Amino acid sequence: MAGVLWMRLAILVFVATAALHPQRSLAADEDPLQDFCVKDTTQKLHVNGFPCKDPAQVQASDFASDSLKKPGNTSNALGVAVTPANVLTFGGLNTQVVSAARIDFAPHGLNPPHVHPRAPEILFLAKGTLLVGFVTSTPDNKLFAQTIQAGELFIFPRGLVHFQLNVGYGAALAFSAFNSQNPGTSQVAKVLFASTPPIDDAVLEKALQLNAADVQRLRSLISKT
Repeated sequence: MAGVLWMRLAILVFVATAALHPQRSLAADEDPLQDFCVKDTTQKLHVNGFPCKDPAQVQASDFASDSLKKPGNTSNALGVAVTPANVLTFGGLNTQVVSAARIDFAPHGLNPPHVHPRAPEILFLAKGTLLVGFVTSTPDNKLFAQTIQAGELFIFPRGLVHFQLNVGYGAALAFSAFNSQNPGTSQVAKVLFASTPPIDDAVLEKALQLNAADVQRLRSLISKT
C-alpha cells in the first residue's frame, strides 16, 4: 500500500512539474545545477557534456562569441556554409541548453538532407528566399515543404530529415536556434556513402537497389561535398 502511495505521489509531482515548467520537461539537455558551467578545455575527462571551468577563472568574455559574425565560405559543391555556435566552439554554452548556427547560401545553394538527433531547429531567414522542408518518420514519410521569404520562420522537428534550398535570385542568409548545447548533425548522403569505415557495399546495393558501379560512383561524388 505504501509503495502504491509513493508511486502516485511521484506521478503527481512529475505531472505538476511538467505543467509548471514545460520547457524543462521537454528540453533536449539536462537542466543546469548552477548559474553557469563554462567549458574547461584543459580537462581530458570523458563525460556527458564538458567539465566546468573554475568559476574564479571565468570572465565576461567566456559568455561572448563572434562566431556568427562573418559569412561562411560557400565556394563548394553544395554552395552552402554552416557555421555553428555550439558548446564545441563557444564554451559559455555548456549546460545552458541552447545553441545557434549561421547558414550562408550561394545562389542555388543547398543545405542537403540531414538530421539533428538531439534537438529541433527553428530557422529565421534574414535574407533571400528558401525552399525548406522535412519528412516525417516511417511509415508515412510525408513531406512538409514551403517557400519562405526574408523575415519568416520555419521549424524542423527533432530527429527528422530536413533541408534548405536557395530558390531566390541571389545569396541567402539564415540563422538557426536549437534547444541543445550540441544538437549534432548527420547528413544523410555522408552517413550512407562517406562513413568511416565504409558501410559494406552489399548493404547499400540491397537497401537502395543499386549496382556496385553506382555505389562506387556515389562514394566518389559525395566524398567531394
